[in-house]
Amino acid sequence: MLPSIVNAVGDIPVMIDSGFRRGTDVLKALALGASFVFIGRPFGYAAAVAGEEGVKHAATLLRNEIARDMALLGITDLKQLNSSFIYNQLGIEQYR
Repeated sequence: MLPSIVNAVGDIPVMIDSGFRRGTDVLKALALGASFVFIGRPFGYAAAVAGEEGVKHAATLLRNEIARDMALLGITDLKQLNSSFIYNQLGIEQYR
């Protein structure tokens, strides 16, 4: 649904929040057109377990995962992401 929403709103930035927990989740949403991805639950868990240090650790883990996944995709900037990076068994054409 995300690509349809992005197309429907034109130049309005699309922010998404719905259970994102991993760097790969963030990259997928950005590749499909989201302008911003909210991530809360992992930081809530980290705060509950280890307070401020836990949140810092969770942020570091997420940053490192996103950087590693970008390297695996062969990109150096999030602006390079697009729907061509998304594989779908039904065919990638539905995302364009």
